[in-house]
Amino acid sequence: MARPAPETIKTMADLRVCIDEIDSAVVELLAERERYTDRAPDLKAREGIAARAPRRIEAVLDNVRGKALSQGLDPELAEAMWRIMIEAVIAREERVIGKEGIDG
Repeated sequence: MARPAPETIKTMADLRVCIDEIDSAVVELLAERERYTDRAPDLKAREGIAARAPRRIEAVLDNVRGKALSQGLDPELAEAMWRIMIEAVIAREERVIGKEGIDG
């Protein structure tokens, strides 16, 4: 269902409905992202890649910042949110595969 343009919304109640719908969609996408990142420890272990791969982290953050800019989202906000996700994923991966490996 298409949401009305933000500038056409007349009440906070209607605005909150739209925000709640967007939050649901974002959570759904983040859950899908997590299912993909859950596959990483097996693949990283097989390929000898460390859980913390600084070059990959920077590439992901550069990509997110660029996408944020192109969509009118504050790139610093996007980067901060992704850094939290990245650190959580790395912590899970390190519990499974340790800290050894290459920067892949």
